[in-house]
Amino acid sequence: MEQTDILVIGAGSAGCLAALAAASSKKYKVLLIERYGFFGGTSTQMLDTFYGFFTPGETPKKIVGGLPDQVVNRLDGYGEIFLRPNTYGAGTGVNYNPERLKQVWDELLIAAGVDVLLHTTLIDVNRTTAGLYECIFWNKAGFWSITAQRVIDASGDADFCHLAGFEYEIAGEREPAQSMTTTFRMANVELDEYEKAGGKKALMDIMMKTTHPLPRKEGSAHAMNIEKCISTVAVKVGGLSALSAAGLTGAEIEGRRQAFVFEQFFRQEVPGYAHAKIIGLSNQIGVRETRRVYGRHRLTKEECMAAKIPGDTIFLCGAPIEDHRQGKDGETETVWQYIPHGGIYGVPYGTIVPKAADTVWVVGRCFSATHDAHASCRSMAQTMSMGTAAGMAAVQSIEKDESAANLHITTLREALHRLGCILEEPAKKAFTGKHEWNLNLG
Repeated sequence: MEQTDILVIGAGSAGCLAALAAASSKKYKVLLIERYGFFGGTSTQMLDTFYGFFTPGETPKKIVGGLPDQVVNRLDGYGEIFLRPNTYGAGTGVNYNPERLKQVWDELLIAAGVDVLLHTTLIDVNRTTAGLYECIFWNKAGFWSITAQRVIDASGDADFCHLAGFEYEIAGEREPAQSMTTTFRMANVELDEYEKAGGKKALMDIMMKTTHPLPRKEGSAHAMNIEKCISTVAVKVGGLSALSAAGLTGAEIEGRRQAFVFEQFFRQEVPGYAHAKIIGLSNQIGVRETRRVYGRHRLTKEECMAAKIPGDTIFLCGAPIEDHRQGKDGETETVWQYIPHGGIYGVPYGTIVPKAADTVWVVGRCFSATHDAHASCRSMAQTMSMGTAAGMAAVQSIEKDESAANLHITTLREALHRLGCILEEPAKKAFTGKHEWNLNLG
């Protein structure tokens, strides 16, 4: 049986930042496990924009910093980012080339000294007599196990917490689960023609009037870092479980079907798209929520809307509740609820600590939140921030012999401050363009 100090399961944006933060101490062995052949999760599998760095509205403020800035800095060094407004006003997004981001994750993780394994899947968890966890994995070499002093579950579906016996809620048990999305990219788009015809406003009008059998008459199509290419978030698949192989199979097939329905619509009705074609589908269908672990603290809608920053805050969020769900007659709809007065709220440390956990943290879309709060706090800038906090907490837990539940929060917040994380409401100066965002904060 192998051993490591800190084991991170899942290399999405949350898991990558957890590993980078844990490795920043240079004191402990950190192992990052990922089931796919590249790092990044949603950031590289299906999306091309980081949201959550900025608050929405006419005078946005930058509310996420620290290690996430280093990711953006590296992309910017390659000339692979630009800032763009969100289609529905959720805040300025950081658009990037997802293929280049795969390389950036490689570079950052290797330079930090993180041990990494791709194409490796968690299949079981056993509690040891010492109170630690033996994790059993499978890859092309067969089955193998490793015991870790500390574990960070960044699997997205809370796979470790499920196998280890921690409590969780399954999306859909109370409120309808958010729908799934297959994103697609199109090439040979005449963006000048599209913009002259009215751009996104014209697109929304055309979508509402079309007779094409669109599954959803809303969505976004935005320019990519690659000339004459666009990326979409339009497909919506509801009513299927992402925790079921049969459900996921059906969702993948339906998502691809819808993508080509949209392609025909774009080509036939949207100015600038007459000769455009799909050149890529997301690596897998995008899943917004499955298991949400019950933590020492559970973030609620009321806390988000109160726009308070408690003393045990580990990161900030200003994103609206963006709830993609099944509507009437099978159609899907998106419900938006904004934080009052452009507000910002702080997310408490207890949201990343499962109940009854002494050596375990949970980050990413499976962290502890209600359905509504989760729909606000799931942007990648926030998942990177909670990963950073978990990585630093795991280091502190070993170093000071503190359990996850009884960690000294002031010490953790001081460590996060040193990394450049933003834990209090920033200065009133508004962000107005790329030049005023210092991309070299890292």
